[in-house]
Formats: sequence, structure tokens, C-alpha cells
Amino acid sequence: MHTYSFEKLEVWQLSRSFRKDIYHLALKFPKEETFGLISQIKRSVSSIGACLAEGSGKITMKDKAHYTNMAYTTTLETLNHLIAAMDLDYISEQDYLTSRSKIEIITTKLSALRKSQLI
Repeated sequence: MHTYSFEKLEVWQLSRSFRKDIYHLALKFPKEETFGLISQIKRSVSSIGACLAEGSGKITMKDKAHYTNMAYTTTLETLNHLIAAMDLDYISEQDYLTSRSKIEIITTKLSALRKSQLI
């Protein structure tokens, strides 16, 4: 089976694992958030890896960097949703801090990737 270039990216692999973490964390949210915060956080966390995958198919490095930047911004969107979940007592502060530390690793790697694509 062919392995695509995005699958080799450490940051994509981290985003894949983080998506799984967030989906499990969203199980703690109240059912009335199914079409609200649960939907939003699942969409944003899924977009991180999706943007990296889509960007890997682009031809120019400028286009690739654009999609890496989109992955970065959706990571920040996910952080915002996690802050909301903590503020609403849907998740514990520890769950939030654990997720935030993973976000910091992902955003650092996305920044480095974007810089390398713009050289």
C-alpha cells in the first residue's frame, strides 16, 4: 500500500492521535451539546490533519504553506473550543491542560513546517 507524503509528517501523526483524544473527551460533554460545541470541536480537530493532507497535494510550496497555516488556525480554533468546554465545566482543568500541552506541540511543529515551506 502506498504511503502518501502527509502520512509521513510527524505533525500529521500527532494531529491524528489528538483527534482521537478529543473525540473521547467530547464524550464527557452533555448530550444537548451534540449539535453545538461537540460538533464544532470535532470539526475543528478533524480539520488539522485534513488541511495537512490537502496541502500535501498542492504543487507550489506557497500553496502548501497556505494549507499548513489553515491547519494552524484550526488548531487554535480547537483550543478555543477546549477553553469553552472547561469554562462550562464539561471537562476538568486537568483534561484542558493535557490537551493544551498537545496543542502547543502541534502548533510549534506546524510553525516550523510552514517556515520550511516558505524558504
